[in-house]
Amino acid sequence: MGEDKTHLPAVVNPQRLGSILIRQKIITPEILAQAAMACEEGESLTHCLIRLNYVDEKDLATASAAEYGFSLINLAETEIPPEIISLIPENLARQHGFLPLSLEGHRLHIAVFDPLKVCEIEDLLRFSSDGQFEEFDVSVVEHTALYEAIDFYFHQEGKGDGSGSGKMTDLLKEVRQEAATAQAKADQAAAEKESEADLHSLSNEAEESSLVRLVNEMLSQAVKAKASDIHFEPYEKEILVRFRIDGVLQEVFSLPLSVRNSFVSRLKIMANLDIAERRIPQDGRIRFNVQGKPVDFRLSILPILDGEKAVLRILDSSALSLDLSKIGFNEEQLEVFREAVHSPWGMVLVTGPTGSGKSTTLYSALQEVSTRAENISTVEDPVEMKIPGINQVAVNEAAGLTFANALRSFLRQDPDVIMVGEIRDFETAETAVKAALTGHLVFSTLHTNDAPSTINRLLNMGIEPFLVSSSVVLICAQRLVRRVCPHCVVEPVSPKIETLRASGLTDEMLVGATFRQGRGCAKCNNTGYKGRLGLFELLPVSEKIQEGIMQGFSSLELRQIAKSEGMITLRQAGLLKAREGQTTIEEVLRVTRAD
Repeated sequence: MGEDKTHLPAVVNPQRLGSILIRQKIITPEILAQAAMACEEGESLTHCLIRLNYVDEKDLATASAAEYGFSLINLAETEIPPEIISLIPENLARQHGFLPLSLEGHRLHIAVFDPLKVCEIEDLLRFSSDGQFEEFDVSVVEHTALYEAIDFYFHQEGKGDGSGSGKMTDLLKEVRQEAATAQAKADQAAAEKESEADLHSLSNEAEESSLVRLVNEMLSQAVKAKASDIHFEPYEKEILVRFRIDGVLQEVFSLPLSVRNSFVSRLKIMANLDIAERRIPQDGRIRFNVQGKPVDFRLSILPILDGEKAVLRILDSSALSLDLSKIGFNEEQLEVFREAVHSPWGMVLVTGPTGSGKSTTLYSALQEVSTRAENISTVEDPVEMKIPGINQVAVNEAAGLTFANALRSFLRQDPDVIMVGEIRDFETAETAVKAALTGHLVFSTLHTNDAPSTINRLLNMGIEPFLVSSSVVLICAQRLVRRVCPHCVVEPVSPKIETLRASGLTDEMLVGATFRQGRGCAKCNNTGYKGRLGLFELLPVSEKIQEGIMQGFSSLELRQIAKSEGMITLRQAGLLKAREGQTTIEEVLRVTRAD
């Protein structure tokens, strides 16, 4: 870069980025206005657009690079020497969103995700380096890729114990040493027949700095690892902390039993729960900043035999992809699903077990139909993601606010689209069906194993067959499988004969198949998988299906009709993904059952 193009205008209007995106037809003025209103305190417009999934990270990086004359790079294909990484403190890199790439003389090459912050970053580096950095080259990188690289390069040491970072390793040592000292004092107290610590001492233990920092680091590492849940599990001899990553629990570290109460108490304090109550379950919510963005955690405390088990569900809206074209539908399924969610009225049901991605699919459907011309209301338990422009209600059964009550209130609010988080009982089902039949589009979920059995579930709840056949437009059953890690992928590979036989793959499906698998690397925690994608079984309620419902057909008979009309089952959808190399046959066998 001969000419210095790195410096932006001295006075930067954040809306300028929005104008660029509008000019390049990446967003609309309406979306820009919604994002501007939804920006949280201290949050940049760039980060808000990404958090709300209004823009694709790659599109945003490409547009920013082109506008300011910066190069666009792929960090996954860039090797950064350790001596370059050591030039910058980790906290500066995280807080300001940049990474050093190379140094030639006094000219530093940096990667940023937000070009609007370049001047700020350059001034910071000049001030903090005592003249070591005088000139700068700038490249633009995607937001997620940047922070994944920061995690990777700053935490390469200390991963052997599964803790995920050198910082956590140091904190674990500190907490274990303090726990040993505390245990010795407890033993002495027991010998002197002292009573158990009172509420004040328990609270003080929970506020001990090393423990507080360990809890904070645990929450941060879970978000960075894209975990969906954190499990804190006390057993007879130790405490296990596990993260659920891509649907599978992985042990992260263990702790001595002596910190059991203070660890759980710290979580209770963060969630404003009663730290003295250990006999009954408690539920709360924690908001915690990770990489400059607020992340919500839903905390559940349950008394078990060896203490209190704590499970935190991570509600990270920025980790969700709300683009229907990117969650796993094939082209034909995507067309069918989009046609259903754009119906003028009727009910679209998404089914599957807990953790199968139903909420993401429903939020994506809401995003698909959300416009300024629509009145959209949702009732959820709890609200997992806030979406601008949509009226969202959280269930509060203690106060009498149930799914059914909220749904009845929605009908007096002139709605166009209604989302019911879950149909649990006859009252909710009946109200939802009547709403669908009176000119409203209703989205909801049920816990069933496949699409055809959803119809029988509604009938068993007491809904009349003619109401079911008239109201339901589409049923979508789904599961999640892990993606093959793109960083350590091996192709082609030959699955074992026994695996092929168990899967039900036909000779026709094997023709042209490209099976892949991951070797295992640091970026996928040596699992060979990184990220997940959906498998979908779509059942449009056709005339033949309606006739079957009216005649009282079983779910097996309805399945046969649907397959004759072209329905792809969950197992078939998984095998198609496996033959394309997106996942493995073993993953498909893990989450689906044979047809």
